[in-house]
Amino acid sequence: MYDFRGQTIIITGGTRGIGKGISEGFLKAGARVIATYAANEAAAEQFKQDNSQFAQSIDVRKLDVTTYKEVEQFFVYVDTEYGSFEVMVNNAGIRKDSVLAMMKESDWHDVMSVNLAGTFYMCKFAVMSLMRKRYGRIINISSVMDRYAFEGQSNYAASKAGLVALTKSLSKEVATRSITVNCVSPGFITTELIQDLPDKLREAYLARIPLKRFGSVEEVAACVLFLASREASYVTGSILEVAGGL
Repeated sequence: MYDFRGQTIIITGGTRGIGKGISEGFLKAGARVIATYAANEAAAEQFKQDNSQFAQSIDVRKLDVTTYKEVEQFFVYVDTEYGSFEVMVNNAGIRKDSVLAMMKESDWHDVMSVNLAGTFYMCKFAVMSLMRKRYGRIINISSVMDRYAFEGQSNYAASKAGLVALTKSLSKEVATRSITVNCVSPGFITTELIQDLPDKLREAYLARIPLKRFGSVEEVAACVLFLASREASYVTGSILEVAGGL
């Protein structure tokens, strides 16, 4: 449906789960994909094997988005090897759930560091590059938990709400340079996280969803590709929910 031939796409957390689905969507649309991962070497290798037909278009890089210097060096690498890029998808994220009164201080800071500070670092260096190009697409992967905020997820919900606010503010700062900044906000998506849930909890989550099913990573990816396309040039500062009517 979309043609991304000749475009370079950066996707953090792009080798498994929702990120893998997004990476594969762009690969099928003809893009070069730089997919980053934090630590899971096995998943990164499996991603490459699963997409061996696109081997010439895949660049898998280990990156800790919470480390400012690593992010800076990553963009030096991108500029050196590719000259520029067109799209960045901030998908890297973690959860460390606990009721607030029992939450470890480190769990609060870890979630904020990856989900919010990591996105800030990536956006900071991406914007400097895209403003020179006077074109770009930034898509941040948020969550409907920024609104629903289930018990035990105060750190996660707060980080995702902050991500929405960051998106809206940044979109206004870069709009005159033809750079759009948007959020895709998934609900319950079929990944290893959902598959590992106890049956009773799965049923409870399904009961909340008007469409009575979990979403797929392909459905999330389709929304990301739309926002990344040239056809979406008048969409910025928006939050696109992929949540089955939650």
